[in-house]
Amino acid sequence: MTATMAENHAQIKAKLISETRRRFEAEYVTEKSDKYDPRDVERLQQDDNWVESYLSWRHNVVEETLKMLDESFQWRKEICVNDLTESSIPRWLLEIGGIYLHGYDKEGNKLFWIRVKYHIKDQKTILDKKKLIAFWLERYAKRENGKPITVMFDLSDTGLNSIDMDFVRFIINCFKVYYPKYLSKIVIFDMPWIMNAAFKIVKTWLGPEAVSLLKFTSKNEVQDYVSVEYLPPHMGGTDPFKYSYPPLVDDDFQTPLCENGPITSEDETSSKEDIESDGKETLETVPNEEQTALLKKLNPSEPTSKVEENEKGDSKIKSFKKPLSVFKGPLLHISPAEELYFGSTESGEKKTLIVLTNVTKNIVAFKVRTTAPEKYRVKPSNSSCDPGASVDIIVSPHGGFIVSAQDRFLIMAAEMEQSSGTGPAELTQFWKQVPRNKVMEHRLRCHTVESSKPNTLTLKDNAFNMSDKTGEDIYLQTLEFGFLTDVPYGHQDTGCLGSF
Repeated sequence: MTATMAENHAQIKAKLISETRRRFEAEYVTEKSDKYDPRDVERLQQDDNWVESYLSWRHNVVEETLKMLDESFQWRKEICVNDLTESSIPRWLLEIGGIYLHGYDKEGNKLFWIRVKYHIKDQKTILDKKKLIAFWLERYAKRENGKPITVMFDLSDTGLNSIDMDFVRFIINCFKVYYPKYLSKIVIFDMPWIMNAAFKIVKTWLGPEAVSLLKFTSKNEVQDYVSVEYLPPHMGGTDPFKYSYPPLVDDDFQTPLCENGPITSEDETSSKEDIESDGKETLETVPNEEQTALLKKLNPSEPTSKVEENEKGDSKIKSFKKPLSVFKGPLLHISPAEELYFGSTESGEKKTLIVLTNVTKNIVAFKVRTTAPEKYRVKPSNSSCDPGASVDIIVSPHGGFIVSAQDRFLIMAAEMEQSSGTGPAELTQFWKQVPRNKVMEHRLRCHTVESSKPNTLTLKDNAFNMSDKTGEDIYLQTLEFGFLTDVPYGHQDTGCLGSF
């Protein structure tokens, strides 16, 4: 009976899709072909899921679906959706960070952030802002065909000059007409009382069925929908993510991130020798006793046996100075915390080290991805880490490529069942099945040390001999030498970044 019902449902859906295509071609395209982008008309005839999304949103009423298609297609041509690229958007608008995709809600839906405080009502820029919304949504829709999205309306620190009902109505229409079936919910955070009347109007735009998708929240309620790992500190969360442009590819969905492993055509033996010799030339060797003492001081809770065990690892790792800053995630502690420091351009690009430490009682699988896969080798890039153990990852530029501050790395981690295997096949299957809301993510930027002069020597001579100083003291000292200076990209004095 169930199989028969499913078959009947599929037949009904196929008939509705066919009727919608036939009638749209006969009743609309014939008369309004100049108002539609031919690529959209062609896609409508080929993409069943696209037609079904409109039908479903209009409860399979073909007449209403046709009207919706007409409005949506005219808008798509007017705003040139199919041709939108980053160059279509003013750079300052991309850099300000008022709109972006990042993180997931508790149901695994992607979060679409709208930071209202960066928006100032301005008729001169409203079209560009609408294009920016369409830019993000179109790219998300192409990659995640039909998968719902959760809109995060962050109204914290907003004032009267940020209230723009025309812009809000456009966003509502995006999900009501232009991108049907994509809206999971709209989470409205920290709405000022002065906007109560405005959102009563918003409810009428949404219609009675969609009003239930509005979730008004404060710092306490927002965690009902999004876990703390994907909430920024001002929402009571622990997410260290800071938007910058260009964003990580995993956030903007323009192209898939590529993993980096050993180059298949490269002889493994020569590769290892190259890493060992190159590492010894480029990064100072810290005497084992001093290195052990520093690690103990930075990680006082770490057993001595673990430090000693790490020292017994591959000799090539001993050539690298352990990073001093640490990001303390729920699954892994990652060092360095924010930036990968490569050698100066004077003597060529150098290798650097990422240290992962498993702080759970289970095996943790991890992946390392980058926005510039053609420029780097990452070894290992897809492996696992035992409970309480550490893994050293070597990152090395190759092929004559130059490290750029725009290059970034994404570390993904997730706990595995104790009974799970950790071979390549098991890891591949694990990453296919693990829910995205169970995956810890951490980003690292790239930084090239401009001078290879005595900074490193000074740090070594002083920091490693100060037995009475804490790890924090040493970290602060590195700031003085410029090793961890954080100058956010896009914060130059351009005169354009003050408002969104």
